Amino acid sequence: MKILKLNPENPDMGLINKAIDVMAEGGVILYPTDTVYGLGANIFNKEAVKRINKIKQRESDKPLSVLVSNLDALDLVADVNFKNWGLINRWLPGPFTFILPKQKIVPSYISPNDKIGVRIPDNKIAISLARIFPIVTTSANVADKETLSNPQEILKQIGDSVDLIIDVGNLESSSPSTIIDLTDFRPALVRKGAEIINFTKSEEFRELSKDEKKAALKHKFKEVKKIN
Repeated sequence: MKILKLNPENPDMGLINKAIDVMAEGGVILYPTDTVYGLGANIFNKEAVKRINKIKQRESDKPLSVLVSNLDALDLVADVNFKNWGLINRWLPGPFTFILPKQKIVPSYISPNDKIGVRIPDNKIAISLARIFPIVTTSANVADKETLSNPQEILKQIGDSVDLIIDVGNLESSSPSTIIDLTDFRPALVRKGAEIINFTKSEEFRELSKDEKKAALKHKFKEVKKIN
C-alpha cells in the first residue's frame, strides 16, 4: 500500500498521475474530496468496483456515484436537459451529488437502473484524478458506520484494503455531499449534507418523505404528478 502526501492547494501532478495509473490497472484508492475522504476506482473496471463494495460491506446492487473532472465531462455519464444545466452550473463544482438520467456507457454494476449520481467536487485533487476516465466516488467508511476525516482513522475502520492513499491530513468537513434528484418534475432533496443551507435558500425543491428518500438512494424514486 502506497501513501502519497499531497498539498491540496498545489498538488503534485506527477503523484496524481501515479494514482491514476493505479486505478487504470484495477486498483482502489483513498482520496480527499471537498466533503469527506472517498474510495475511488475506474468505473469501467468491474473487479475494482466489486472490491469497493466489499471494503464498505455494502449491497452490490446499491448504486454508486461517479466523479467527473468538469462540466464538459458530465455528458459522458449523464443526460442533462436544458433546465437542469442551469441549476448544475450554479452549484458545481461543489459538495453536491446530482442524480440524473444515465448514459448507456455507464455499467450496470455502477447503477443497475437508468439513473446515475454524479459529482464534480470543488477539490483540485479529486477532479484531477478523473481527468482520464470517470471514477467511483463513495465515502471511505464501512456501510452505516461513522464517516471519519483522517486517513489513519479511516484505515483502522476499513483495514489495509486499498492500494494507494492520498493523504492531505484532516479534512475540515465531516458532512457528506448533499444529494439532489433531478430526474423528475422538480428537484427533490434526497440527503442533507454540505451547503444545504445555501441551497435551500436559493432553490425551489421538494423534500422527500423517509420512504421516498430510501427509494431515491437506490435511484428508484419517481414523483407522481398530480392532475387537478
